[in-house]
Amino acid sequence: MALLDEITIYVKAGKGGEGVVRWRQEKGKPLSGPGGGNGGKGGDVFAEAVPDIAFLDFYRQSKKFAAKNGDAGSNFGKKGADGESLTLKFPVGSIIKNRETGEEFSLEKVGDEKLILKGGRGGLGNEYFKSSRNTTPKESTPGAIGEDATFDIELRLVADIGLVGLPSAGKSSILNALTNAKSKVAAYHFTTLDPHLGAFYDYIIADIPGIIEGASDGKGLGTKFLRHVSRTRVLAHVMSLESNDMSADYETIRTEIKKYGNELDTKDELVILSKSDLVDENELKEKLKELKTILKGKTYFVVSIEDADSIKELRDGLVKYLNGKK
Repeated sequence: MALLDEITIYVKAGKGGEGVVRWRQEKGKPLSGPGGGNGGKGGDVFAEAVPDIAFLDFYRQSKKFAAKNGDAGSNFGKKGADGESLTLKFPVGSIIKNRETGEEFSLEKVGDEKLILKGGRGGLGNEYFKSSRNTTPKESTPGAIGEDATFDIELRLVADIGLVGLPSAGKSSILNALTNAKSKVAAYHFTTLDPHLGAFYDYIIADIPGIIEGASDGKGLGTKFLRHVSRTRVLAHVMSLESNDMSADYETIRTEIKKYGNELDTKDELVILSKSDLVDENELKEKLKELKTILKGKTYFVVSIEDADSIKELRDGLVKYLNGKK
């Protein structure tokens, strides 16, 4: 099943409990004045970030949620119980937008919790209105309606390294070689239709779906790719050494990233030249000469998943690189 990274739900906070009109009936004091308590507050609604990037699947079937209402007040001035709050869980990296107000909530770390809707206040009982001038008040107020809204939830992955590149550049194979991820690998474009994550020591690497020219305008997997890149700390640009025009490949990706905006083109970038087993030593030298301008000043690696030493060098190099970015 494809990763669900967009969903719309309707949520309602709890209504405040009713304030009540009651009269104290105490032994020996049959008419002891007003005793109606205030209503309890309606439950609030919170959003909490969880590490499971597939958690939006929970909302495929159920799309309406409500916190509990507050209880009505009772005798002897007792306040009604507050309604139980509702906590909705979303994958870390989710953006939660209130359609009615336009307000956005961003869940950037596991455990982040945001108040997204407030429950209604409880109504006032007649005891509240007692005064020296009004000793037998008969008034009370109803509980207030809780806030409600339709929310659009959009997942934007949070990762330390985002593997970017043209389709079939070797990103999934590299992710599998570096981590315990099980990304699908095959010799055709767009094998990766959804982002995959892998744990890499204390870091997270994301294999993002391949991009083609025009992606910033929605072609191919388009903005689905670019949206997830937007919250990645470092871009690892993967280019296959079997390409006939690696400079053009590089510029295609950089152009689409720049056109998408949101300062994606200002992110730190390193380069991984993949599939080195498919070129001989002379071809490799020519490729590196071709890429001289592009690679100048950048950290880059030449790797093949068939070469354990090159993968070890890549692994050690990435750890050193990321540690230097802390």
